[in-house]
Amino acid sequence: MPKARFITLSLLLDAVLVNVGFVAAYYVWLWFRGTLPDLNLAPYLTLAPFVTVGYLASGYVYELYSPERTENAWAVVRAVVSAVTIGTLLFVAAAFFKGGEFFVLSRGAIVLSLVTVSVLLVGWRLLFLRFGTITWPTQRVLLLGTGALACELATELDRRAKWGYQVEGFVSVETPDAAPAPDELCGHPVFGGEGNLTRIISEKSVDRLIVVSPVALRELVEKLVLAEELAVTVDVVPELYEVFIGRIDSMVGDIPLMQITRRSTPEWFAAAKRTIDFAAAIVLLVVLSPVLLLAALAILLTMGAPVVFKQERVGRELSRFNVYKFRTMVRDAEKLSGPVLAEEDDPRITPVGRFLRKTRIDELLQLFNILSGHMSFVGPRPERPFFVEQYLVEIPGYRERFRMKPGVTGLAQVMGGYATTPGRKLKYDLIYLYHQSLAMDVQILVETLRVVLTGRGAR
Repeated sequence: MPKARFITLSLLLDAVLVNVGFVAAYYVWLWFRGTLPDLNLAPYLTLAPFVTVGYLASGYVYELYSPERTENAWAVVRAVVSAVTIGTLLFVAAAFFKGGEFFVLSRGAIVLSLVTVSVLLVGWRLLFLRFGTITWPTQRVLLLGTGALACELATELDRRAKWGYQVEGFVSVETPDAAPAPDELCGHPVFGGEGNLTRIISEKSVDRLIVVSPVALRELVEKLVLAEELAVTVDVVPELYEVFIGRIDSMVGDIPLMQITRRSTPEWFAAAKRTIDFAAAIVLLVVLSPVLLLAALAILLTMGAPVVFKQERVGRELSRFNVYKFRTMVRDAEKLSGPVLAEEDDPRITPVGRFLRKTRIDELLQLFNILSGHMSFVGPRPERPFFVEQYLVEIPGYRERFRMKPGVTGLAQVMGGYATTPGRKLKYDLIYLYHQSLAMDVQILVETLRVVLTGRGAR
């Protein structure tokens, strides 16, 4: 069984069996007292959500859903009993504040439930340990460095081989005063210097690179992370400086690891953001329809047709789409010059167009791009294919920004302006990519409103 399926099964079984254990404890207790009433679960159903949430949360705390932490019978028993004890205490607190008569009449059932719930949760896990297996995804690991710590880390990973870890070997670090690297270390081969790192990763189909050497190799790792042809997770064993400025993502034994590559946006976040984008775009189109009409009339009277400006842009995964804006420049603005970026005091921008840009009204038609799913409210600005092809060659890491959907506004827009260099904008785009959240989106939208009201950054 795949690990993800096992975790899902664990959550579902625990949610059911916790409630079964509580109901069973209640009726066993009343039967023991000789006062078994007719079946009436209504009082309990009012508290069932608290039971379920409290116990699943306790199970998470005691790592019941991390199968590598409960790989033997004793570990299972210890974790389940601890989780059930805490879950019961949380439930008692919820029942007390809820005031349900179910447990007011049967306090003894609470004590008995510690046994029934524990037996059920331990029981199914022991059966699975006896008859089931978990299929772990293979992780081919390459270690950059050949020191004592690298050897210790490889040994720890070997001990976890049944969890999918497969150490492919070490890559030596070439320094002027370093002794020649051995051909083998801790039972694994040592490959040539770091200059061959990209080739080794490709040949060995490495999934994960762990940098154990000092972060003096930062530039090498940066190039590797930004190498578009390599889809590899990169971790470092952090020095004190990295601990100060970052967070520890995982542990192998007692060795901390800090991941410097980022996973894709969680599905729940993408779904929530898309739902909010769609609903907000509809509301804004209705509310701002008078503004859209006045802007269209102003353009038509001062500049003539066309009112709407359509231009091809590059979106997520380098896909292309047409972005819509109100026209702010003279007709055929690039007929003689060809594609050029907007500049401060650009002579091609008309007086009405300058006002529309300063107030960001020209961007409002992109609400239709949001409805179509090509854009979001917050994200990197969609760029034109002509410039994208240029920047992909000139700016390291530029392709990274296309891992997310472009936006009407973004961190680069509120922190800079139309004339901010693409290289600087990329840094802001990557900050957003690696740290995006709904709270950050709200912060950027509020800052965008401030920029619109003050006119800062709009040219």
